[in-house]
Amino acid sequence: MIERIDVIGSGRVGSAVSARLLERGLTLTGERPDLVLLCVPDRAIADVAAEIATGPGIAHGSGATPLAALGPHGRRFGMHPLQTFTLRRGPEQLDGAWAAVSGENGDALAAATWLAETLGLRPFPLDDERRAAYHAGAAVASNYLVTLRHAAGSLLEAAGAPPEALDPLMRRVIENGFELTGPIQRGDWETVERHLQAIHDCRPELDPLYRVLADATVAAVA
Repeated sequence: MIERIDVIGSGRVGSAVSARLLERGLTLTGERPDLVLLCVPDRAIADVAAEIATGPGIAHGSGATPLAALGPHGRRFGMHPLQTFTLRRGPEQLDGAWAAVSGENGDALAAATWLAETLGLRPFPLDDERRAAYHAGAAVASNYLVTLRHAAGSLLEAAGAPPEALDPLMRRVIENGFELTGPIQRGDWETVERHLQAIHDCRPELDPLYRVLADATVAAVA
């Protein structure tokens, strides 16, 4: 039974996880922990794990790093919250999000599942060898949404419109279950061509991005 946890790392993920574990009545301590949870940058996981004495279970919160990075420790597992975090908010960021869980054996996987559920997450199993594809999907959904917002905001600025007017639109797309609307969905290629001309005139650096996204959208709805 896991009652004492040593959370290493106090960044965006580590601080939210620690606060939630305290809410759940777990003891956070570096002395005789039942579990050591590494919430450190991916590049540091192997080095930090190597400095920890073997004995307690050990886990990381990375979506991209294989369990082998945890070195010679027993009871290794991974529990990656599929969420984006900010230091401006607290443990409520975990509520309702999903989590990828993996373990070197059944007991480790059960521990990963328990941890995810304790944090308020919805666990699903992830094979270690499929981490790269999983993490690429997470990066596209999270990181590149930021890129799209900057690109779209730049076009609104070029039109003399406030970029922040896009935010309710983007939120509603999510609320509507990502239902596609707009000129490509309607087959309105004249409007698409006008888009391309306008981008060429005011933000030519965005032309390749628009074309790639338009082609991907056509393929998605074909």
